[in-house]
Amino acid sequence: MRFKCKLAQTDTVSYKNNSAPKTSKLTGFQIQRLVRAYHRCRMRWCPSSSLHLLRCVRFRSCTRRGRTTLPLWIRTIWAYMRLLVQSLYFSSLTDSDVVFDSVFEPVFWTVDYVTRWFGAVFVCLVVILTSSILAICYLILMPMVFTTYSVPWIAWHVCYGHWNIVMIVFHYYKATKTSPGYPPTEKNDSPFVAVCKKCIIPKPARTHHCGICNRCILKMDHHCPWLNNCVGHLNHRYFFSFCVALSIGCVYCSISGRNLFLDAYNAIERFKHLDVEKSGVPVTGMGVLIGLLPPGQTNYQTAAPPYTFKDKMVHKSIIYMWVLTSTVAVALGSLTLWHAVLISRGETSIEKHVNSKETKRMANRGRVYRNPFNYGRLNNWKIFLGVEKTSHWLTRVLLPSGHPPHGDGLKWDAFPVKKDLIPV
Repeated sequence: MRFKCKLAQTDTVSYKNNSAPKTSKLTGFQIQRLVRAYHRCRMRWCPSSSLHLLRCVRFRSCTRRGRTTLPLWIRTIWAYMRLLVQSLYFSSLTDSDVVFDSVFEPVFWTVDYVTRWFGAVFVCLVVILTSSILAICYLILMPMVFTTYSVPWIAWHVCYGHWNIVMIVFHYYKATKTSPGYPPTEKNDSPFVAVCKKCIIPKPARTHHCGICNRCILKMDHHCPWLNNCVGHLNHRYFFSFCVALSIGCVYCSISGRNLFLDAYNAIERFKHLDVEKSGVPVTGMGVLIGLLPPGQTNYQTAAPPYTFKDKMVHKSIIYMWVLTSTVAVALGSLTLWHAVLISRGETSIEKHVNSKETKRMANRGRVYRNPFNYGRLNNWKIFLGVEKTSHWLTRVLLPSGHPPHGDGLKWDAFPVKKDLIPV
């Protein structure tokens, strides 16, 4: 053992002389000698000295650590808390959006819970408001149309009004009752782009998770509380057709009932001031002498025109109808135009935000982002409406139709450049 270093010899002697290792203590001078000896022999292979030094250090640390060991349950809780904190930044994809979602998760959960339970209330509200407008049209406006309009105008109002009603009722019922489309939960060969972190199932392209429905939705656009349903691949056309039909119907009622609204408003204002304004004809000259009026009265009071409760309710109903339809026409018409723009671009409401972020990110790198599902304006509308031949513009667009959408929502063609998918 020619190459045994002095480190092992010194340390071995010190331990031989001590019968109780637990009570032995190294002085500062001995520690310095050990360190110097270790550095002198580290370039040589000396396993005995290295192992002995490690045993010494481990022994000293164990005896020191044993004095302050915490209970097991405290160490378990502390390890779990450290794991929770580290889980917030374990992934390189963590950004401000992930932190924001984590912090506001209770708020999002509360909103989703309230919206889920109030969905039926919103549906009842739509039915009640629409039914009230229909009652006013049939009970008040239709008799006026038959008594004041010519035969061609009567035919126009009757035909167009009933077509609009059928379109509204049919598409609202289908949008409410039709499933938006869900990805398969069992194992399959369908392509997917990600795995849902909440459903723990593969997500195909254009699929997103709905917190209110608590499910993944194929080609999800948004969750509509007025439908109490998600707008997805299978009922997107019904939702848009309902919005178009209702917006056109509200515009029709607002324009047609404008003069009736002004007449009703003026009538209510006129009869409201009957008690303040005293109508009458001034009497002078011989009328006073012959005793036409009582003493001290100079005007002949005429009887007020009759204003029954029925007249008052008719006028208020017309005002209610015009205000409601005008308001809905502006609000819903704006929403419908926005969705029409998205459909022309081949996007959904969610994809609009995603594509905007991708456009900015690619622009920072000096590149241009293209939406892979934009097939051109005309093709986008053909695919969305399910138009496969010329006659479908009438049978599937202008008339109620329950045909399924194009594709299954699991597979999508990307970047079909200069290709007419549906030649019509």
